[in-house]
Amino acid sequence: MHLPPLILASASPRRAELLRELGVEFSVITSAVVEAHQADFTARELCLLNAYRKARAVAKLHPQALVLGADTLVYLGTTLYGKPTDLADAHRMLRELSGHTHQVVTGVCLLQLSPYRRRLFAETTNVTFKELDEAVSDTYLQAIQPLDKAGAYAIQDHGDMIVKQVVGSYTNVVGLPLERLRHELARWQRASR
Repeated sequence: MHLPPLILASASPRRAELLRELGVEFSVITSAVVEAHQADFTARELCLLNAYRKARAVAKLHPQALVLGADTLVYLGTTLYGKPTDLADAHRMLRELSGHTHQVVTGVCLLQLSPYRRRLFAETTNVTFKELDEAVSDTYLQAIQPLDKAGAYAIQDHGDMIVKQVVGSYTNVVGLPLERLRHELARWQRASR
């Protein structure tokens, strides 16, 4: 794939690992942007806003690069689940998600400032949790590092302990919808010719 120099504006090792699966060369420059948490925004709107803000902060320093910003949120109904503040908060999140089907949305921004081009998109995946008792929740949270994960879980780390079913993009739940991203990067390349 012939693209401008690609920069991943994320410190997430999971996103970097997923991007490597596409076989594209990229560098990582972490954005220092503090994620927005507006109460009147939907999960999709917040993810798109945060993905754009992360990409823009890095693109300002590297205007000719293609910068990829992303943000992932978990939500159930109108309740948003970002990263837990502590272990008690992680337990609360798992209790509330237990036995329910929730949604995971990832907003992605592809941004190049010179010449200016931008593409924003979001993907949503439905995830159904098993009924979780305290023992399972405890065991799961001890097996992973939940504090840097939306919804206090990582589907790729012992997800079989808590997840019953996934409908939609699995990689979206990990943090980057690869199927859609592959398509968008191909579109970007065609438009660059």
